Amino acid sequence: MANGGPVEHGYPHLDTVRAAITALYRRLSHDTVQTFATSVLPADVAFCDTDDLHLGSQRVAREIVRHFRLPDARMIVGFKDMTHAANVELAAGPEYFVELNDRFRTHRRDIGAALAHEVMHVYLHRLDLSFPSTRENEILTDTATTYLGAGWLLLDAYREHGEASQKLGYLTPEEFGYVLAKRSLVFHEDPSVWFTSPQAYTAYEKGMARARQDGEQPPLSAAGWAGRRRYARDRRHAPTSAYPQPGAPYTFAPDSGGHLRVSFPCPTCHQRIRVPVRGRVRARCSLCRTVLECDT
Repeated sequence: MANGGPVEHGYPHLDTVRAAITALYRRLSHDTVQTFATSVLPADVAFCDTDDLHLGSQRVAREIVRHFRLPDARMIVGFKDMTHAANVELAAGPEYFVELNDRFRTHRRDIGAALAHEVMHVYLHRLDLSFPSTRENEILTDTATTYLGAGWLLLDAYREHGEASQKLGYLTPEEFGYVLAKRSLVFHEDPSVWFTSPQAYTAYEKGMARARQDGEQPPLSAAGWAGRRRYARDRRHAPTSAYPQPGAPYTFAPDSGGHLRVSFPCPTCHQRIRVPVRGRVRARCSLCRTVLECDT
């Protein structure tokens, strides 16, 4: 939790974020991901200063548990003076003890954001889905929370007022915006109408621009002129050159019959797709079922 300190910006964790989206699709399947087409709604996690602190926290926790379809999980929420925003004890269940930073006693509108991250820890724990390092695992948790419909709360908790700043989660604001945009492009849902933070809206716009770039890389037909020109040059030299080219998202390699193929990441789930190099090709990602128009 950045509280009054510097907020990191940009896309330093983008590779891990993309790997997390792929891991979600692999572990959950396309059909299960589709069941999260509707996000947590603001009214369901609203928390005003007149609400009872503990009863209100329990109510919000129950709503997030319901959203993530953990009907037999019960969150026991308490408050503690600590450095991090929150912590959850990952026991066998069905009861899980969540500790929230004491500052949430007076910053109640962000309790939903903190609880969303901690409930996702429980969800991933039950799925037995994790990444090797602690930091990578936290990025996976932020990404999963956002992609499955509760992470807009985390981005909305990002605020800067002069020298004061606040941000929850391990992703940068722009990375939260990127994952939200990836979700929006799949489910056609606009989370920006729920933002109360103007900085969150700006980060979402930047993330959307970056997310759209994923669908505009060659050999996809939507690629721009410069990308298409570089791709044509790389394709001409592919049989005699060492590939992949630095900075290029695609890789050329011959198949068992000696015919040239190109592999590239799916713009939706980032699983790599391999198709023959033969002009116009329509490909379907086996993981997320996205149909892609390609010009190979």
